[in-house]
Amino acid sequence: MGRSYFHLHLVSDSTGETLITVARAAVAQYEGIAAIEHVYPLVRSTTQLERVLSEIEAAPGIVLYTLVERDLASRLEEVCRATSSPHLSVLEPVHSLLQSYLGAASTARPGAQHMLNAEYFKRIDAMNFTLLHDDGHLPHDLEEADVVLLGVSRTSKTPTAIYLAHRGMKTANIPLIPGMPPPGVLETTRKPLIVGLVASPERIVQIRQNRLLSLKADDDTAYVDRDAVAEEIAASRRLFARHNWPSIDVTRRSIEETAAAILDLYRDHRLRFIAE
Repeated sequence: MGRSYFHLHLVSDSTGETLITVARAAVAQYEGIAAIEHVYPLVRSTTQLERVLSEIEAAPGIVLYTLVERDLASRLEEVCRATSSPHLSVLEPVHSLLQSYLGAASTARPGAQHMLNAEYFKRIDAMNFTLLHDDGHLPHDLEEADVVLLGVSRTSKTPTAIYLAHRGMKTANIPLIPGMPPPGVLETTRKPLIVGLVASPERIVQIRQNRLLSLKADDDTAYVDRDAVAEEIAASRRLFARHNWPSIDVTRRSIEETAAAILDLYRDHRLRFIAE
């Protein structure tokens, strides 16, 4: 059965992240169907919109949009009707619900969620901290972290840490290397949540082999030996159990799912830390 395609136009007066996330989550539910994405961010003027409309006319399809300026939205809807392109204002149902519940009207502010407020600078600070504390660097100030990730090589520590940083969490990650103890500071660290990441030996070996292949390195090494890898993972599990550090098996988890599980653990950890 062949894969079928359709044009999906995503029109935003901001970065387009909201539209992309919603659209991909929805399209992923349809097996054998793929979207040809046309993404138009920062559409805030009639001139910018007209360029978008010419592309919709050339390749009609589904149109999802987040345009808070009513005149721009009306013009887009007009062309969608003329080209028989189904269209939806993704945020409109949410705004209607909020207005009904709050009894207040919204203020049209394109990109309001990306304003340079305290939350924005918190994310920037978290990203800087996370990059500086990647792969075991600067272990002396781990007490400043929100989360510390531990795991053997190739358990997705770095991408998970960066994802958490984007959510405003200062995240350090430390590799567990055979024959080398983890930093002693972990024994006395109390503020951050320490989480161990594990995966099946087969998955780790596969990722490591791909890594060596990309580097054109010799694969005749314990680094990709299945028994040696299994012992690495077993040792990491014993370490986590000995210190009562929670662990997450990332074998079949996406980065987003792993991060969600960590954030859930962090909420409980933070409440206990405050109570102490």
